[in-house]
Amino acid sequence: MEKKTLENFFLRFQRVTLNEKIFFTKNLVVMIRAGIPLSEAVGILSSQTKNKKFRKILKDIKADIEGGISLAKSISKYPDVFPEIFVNMIECGEQSGQLEKVLEELTNQMKRSRALASKLKRALAYPLFVIFIMIIVGIFALTFILPKITSILEEMNVELPLTTKILIGLSKFVTKRGYFLLIALVIFAYLFYRFSKTKKGKYFLDSLVLKLPIIGGLIKKINLIKFSRTFTSLLASGVPLVKTFQITSTVLSNSLYQEKVLSLSQFTSKGVTISSVLKKYPDLFPLIITHVIEIGERTGTLETILGDVIEFYEDDVDETLTNFTSIIEPLLIVILGIAVAIMALAIISPMYSLVQTI
Repeated sequence: MEKKTLENFFLRFQRVTLNEKIFFTKNLVVMIRAGIPLSEAVGILSSQTKNKKFRKILKDIKADIEGGISLAKSISKYPDVFPEIFVNMIECGEQSGQLEKVLEELTNQMKRSRALASKLKRALAYPLFVIFIMIIVGIFALTFILPKITSILEEMNVELPLTTKILIGLSKFVTKRGYFLLIALVIFAYLFYRFSKTKKGKYFLDSLVLKLPIIGGLIKKINLIKFSRTFTSLLASGVPLVKTFQITSTVLSNSLYQEKVLSLSQFTSKGVTISSVLKKYPDLFPLIITHVIEIGERTGTLETILGDVIEFYEDDVDETLTNFTSIIEPLLIVILGIAVAIMALAIISPMYSLVQTI
């Protein structure tokens, strides 16, 4: 009994990955098509997953279905694994008799999210690695190389340039009182983390990020893709419009987009058109989006026409991420060059002055 309790405690900290959820929805579609009863299909999938937490969840879901509880109601007990969009789409699929179609849509949506996240990680890996190496080299130079040169520079009977004095002072501080810097960095990181978790802090940081060159534009496009993709998926599944916007707002990563999309649920409930609301926020929703939605509302082809917009932005983001390294690389080289030049001048200048005095 104690062993089981301990195991359940550790299972709380285990994460169900996106790949495992894709495996679940993808294979569940195949089994439903093959005529396997839903509870039996879920039971088979629970035995095939290697994730202990997910296996236990699927076993509980199987028991719920056998007890007469719907799949949507059963998975709603696990919001950390199955988000609101997942639950609502499956609920609509069960009510309309199109569960297979909804599960296919969920699988495709998760696959696209996985592909986008993978490309984003690959694009950021190189610049982050270079920045990390630059920091390590800088610390190494200040801690081991400069102290050896400092003693020689201080023995010279010449006036040291300001850059040399600053580097020497910084080197002495890092070697003798570096722990103060470390403590300060830890405190700053903690305070920054706490600030970023507050509503005002997140809103401020999200606003700031959107103004950054390259990065800001990329984040806007990613949020527009998430908005369009989630909106069309929920609408196609039969989720009411007001509820659709409420769920879509939770999927978006930027708090500015979350706020504006959530406001759509309030406006549309009063009969206001989507396009007229989005036109108020041209910085977040480009003219192409608002015009496309306006045409879709007039012609009743909103789902179809937004699909073309998603494809356009996905291609644009793919191209940006592919070229991201080549875009950011020159900037990193310039920063590295400036840092090396400052350090070289700080060391060479006193020696040059000494040679001139001889």
